[in-house]
Amino acid sequence: MENVERDVMDFDVVIVGAGPSGLAAACRLMQQANEAQQELTVCVVEKGSEVGAHILSGAVFEPRALAELFPDWQERGAPLNTPAIRDDVYLLKDAQKAQKLPNSLVPKSMHNTGGDMTRYVISAGNLCRWLAEQAEELGVEIFPGFAAQEVIIEDDAVRGIIIGDMGVAADGTPKDGYMPGMELRAKYTLFAEGARGHLGKRLIEHFSLDAGRDPQHYGIGLKELWDVPADKHEPGLVVHGSGWPLGKSTPGGWFLYHAENQQVVVGLIMDLSYQNPWLSPFDEFQRMKHHPALSQYLEGGKRVAYGARALTKGGFNCLPKMTFAGGLLIGCDAGTLNFSKIKGLHTAMKSGLVAAESVFEALKTGDEGAQELTSFTQKWEASWAYTELKESASFGPAMHKYGTVGGGAYNFVNQLLGNKLPTVHDTTTDHGALKPAAEFEKINYPKPDGKLSFDKLSSVFLSNTNHEEDQPCHLRLDDSEIPIQHNLPKFAEPAQRYCPAGVYEVVEDNAGQPRFQINFQNCVHCKTCDIKDPAQNITWVAPEGGGGPNYPNM
Repeated sequence: MENVERDVMDFDVVIVGAGPSGLAAACRLMQQANEAQQELTVCVVEKGSEVGAHILSGAVFEPRALAELFPDWQERGAPLNTPAIRDDVYLLKDAQKAQKLPNSLVPKSMHNTGGDMTRYVISAGNLCRWLAEQAEELGVEIFPGFAAQEVIIEDDAVRGIIIGDMGVAADGTPKDGYMPGMELRAKYTLFAEGARGHLGKRLIEHFSLDAGRDPQHYGIGLKELWDVPADKHEPGLVVHGSGWPLGKSTPGGWFLYHAENQQVVVGLIMDLSYQNPWLSPFDEFQRMKHHPALSQYLEGGKRVAYGARALTKGGFNCLPKMTFAGGLLIGCDAGTLNFSKIKGLHTAMKSGLVAAESVFEALKTGDEGAQELTSFTQKWEASWAYTELKESASFGPAMHKYGTVGGGAYNFVNQLLGNKLPTVHDTTTDHGALKPAAEFEKINYPKPDGKLSFDKLSSVFLSNTNHEEDQPCHLRLDDSEIPIQHNLPKFAEPAQRYCPAGVYEVVEDNAGQPRFQINFQNCVHCKTCDIKDPAQNITWVAPEGGGGPNYPNM
């Protein structure tokens, strides 16, 4: 609401998002302050109802950055309990057949066993919960349930954020118990919102941080957690695959990891550069689980959790400038995921560590903030994480340009040659890749059987998603006419299919005419609509704090 009097809280550093990068930065800031016996105030704002509620990742975790942050992480009880023991990689040829690839044909970056570092099958949400405990012990203030809604920009420098108002009705008027959001002002603000952060998106545009870069690329990741019978469970088994049911022009792949407590995590990552508007990532995931390569581990089990989240996968060629006056973009808000490894937690954490060191270095000299931390760029470009991303610059673009098989062959040869092949670029935006529906046949997906495959609504139920119904819709249309007048005739309104939570529907009004309906209460905050809408007409903004999914062990 405009012209509202807001309380103000001042900090040295405000961090938006209690994910791996934000919490790593918070911990490292306070470690340095405590070592230097210097007073420092650090605040982390998290829109989820608790730390970890909105965290969704595979995940096989490489603890390199964690060991830099807490060399004694094992003694501290970090939730890394299941070492990866074996890699299996499959190419699914059709609904029944699969070819298991020998290790020698699998790109080195995808090997999770052997080498000089043990990798672990983990819950990224539980890792973040543990990191938050470490941060609070060090003196960090963490505010879960508060959504950063606006950036404070003064004299073209970031000065902090405004927390979203609480208790606003759907029509924008204050309800009983209305509380205006506070201003959290800081010398430096770190944005660690994850993929397609809504404030990060604005900052990239405002400060032209993506000038000269390839357009950013994304995937949608869908994941389920299963309790499985003991005789089908092999803790530490890591299985990856590609091919069926995705076509050659639809890059993507699946994962199935055997975690602790007799649980298996299974998921699909589908590039949002796909062309066919009839595709439904959710339904591709559901039918994929019926393939014997996956069903052998799931049959007789019970699905206990579901979620979906976009991931920033453009890599090195798309990495924006991460510095601007008064702050930094870190982690997946910038796009530090190394897609050639299908891993981003370690590089996100490293970006947070580098950010913390740059910020503290500035503050200990008496810096009053609002400067551009050019030292960060130097430190970041000297880091192992930056080197990793640079070495895999062509990985994603090659898959887009040459398809799953051709791109895989390019990447295999390129890694053998020490990344000496010419760098591949993909300058087509994900939303711009979509082609008219008339160029494709409609896909009739099989009906879910309720044993291995399920519908969207029962899946959303398992995500524990909840929003206060009487609040402004956080999925905003620039033009309410575009879905029916433009997207429906040209693209069969793809929002009905790319959304993994049944948020968007085309229904008939009382006159029998099509109407675009937004069920925002179902939203799992994946951000796919903000990325894939062909007209770029949908803008995702943060709903009232605490809303959205509540993921357990994801």
